[in-house]
Amino acid sequence: MSNRTMDEAARVFADPKAYADDVRLHEALTHLRANNPVAWVDNRPYRPFWAITKHADIMAIERANELFISEPRPLLATAAADDLAKEQLAAGTGLRTLIHMDDPHHRKIRAIGSDWFRPKAMRDLKVRVDELAKRYVDKMRDIGPECDFVTDIAVHFPLYVIMSLLGLPEDDYGRMHKLTQEMFGGDDDEYKRDGGSLEDQLAVLLDFFAYFSKLTASRREHPTDDLASAIANGLIDGEPLSDVDTVSYYVIVASAGHDTTKDAISGGLLALIENPAELERLQRDPGLMGTAVEEMVRWTTPVKEFMRTATEDTTVRGVDIAKGESVYLAYVSGNRDEEVFTDPFRFDVSRDPNKHVAFGYGIHFCLGAALARMEMNSLFTELLSRLESIELAGTPELQATTFVGGLKHLPIRYSLK
Repeated sequence: MSNRTMDEAARVFADPKAYADDVRLHEALTHLRANNPVAWVDNRPYRPFWAITKHADIMAIERANELFISEPRPLLATAAADDLAKEQLAAGTGLRTLIHMDDPHHRKIRAIGSDWFRPKAMRDLKVRVDELAKRYVDKMRDIGPECDFVTDIAVHFPLYVIMSLLGLPEDDYGRMHKLTQEMFGGDDDEYKRDGGSLEDQLAVLLDFFAYFSKLTASRREHPTDDLASAIANGLIDGEPLSDVDTVSYYVIVASAGHDTTKDAISGGLLALIENPAELERLQRDPGLMGTAVEEMVRWTTPVKEFMRTATEDTTVRGVDIAKGESVYLAYVSGNRDEEVFTDPFRFDVSRDPNKHVAFGYGIHFCLGAALARMEMNSLFTELLSRLESIELAGTPELQATTFVGGLKHLPIRYSLK
């Protein structure tokens, strides 16, 4: 049985500003988990969808990857943006990343980059990551006693890691950061390009295409030992990747590969500042760093949602979902589900088990999860071993978004050894 009456609380999913207001957001999500866990949302300018707020339902849908597929609506966008994306894909200048794909094509494309994120590759990369962590904690010391941790540190550290992995020149890092900010920040007045219109969003995409098309040509002519070369020269069934698939691969690695980690790092530090007893526990017992990193990822949930579309009539928690209808997987809600997490609104650096869904689940589990964990572990291990004091020096600001986001400003006052 389907209830298509809009619950007012469900409007948060169709309001980018809700993600910039933690109190309002979590009040709505808590209400929906208890009273309307499969909620109908019909709120222009978005096409209608079902919002899934319970952890168990999110996991079940992720597992049923033939019944619930990514195409044609892998994430929440306005109807006009959805239509434009289809037009651009048809024209050969759109995005079709791993998050847009379904098996078997998804599995084949994913395999091209997967070796670069396996344990051996992570071990080989750890020396570089540790070096960069020390560099950025040294930078904190040099620019202290105050900084905006997001713009001065959290943005740059994971960006340098992912650009090093791709093998891109350091001169291009600033451009890549700006394009990523504009792509994920289209709903935020501070980040969006110009007026934030569809044309402006398209211009960001075309800039990505121009940059990575040139990179592809270069790596095919002169292969190198980096991830960019592996992507450029990757084969699917003996054939080179299409231009769309090649550029899309770069975009998802270069943008999501650093922006989500930035959000987890900055939000994780804020959680430690707001929970000084947990900060003290972690400094006293660095062996808790592994569980602390998982808790930071759960707490911040940088990827707010993915969407899936039903290939057949089905039901979720007794609610009828018709073939062709879309479901919105509310990861932020799943990660505060009272049935899964004891005292879910408590930040606990020793939380175990911690079955968060911040990296997704199933075939779409985040390709770079191990890298993100390693970066966070390295940075916080370096920072907390040298941190003598820390406090807020202003009001933290969250980004307006419906997809990827977190803190955009975190002013802090601190002293370091």
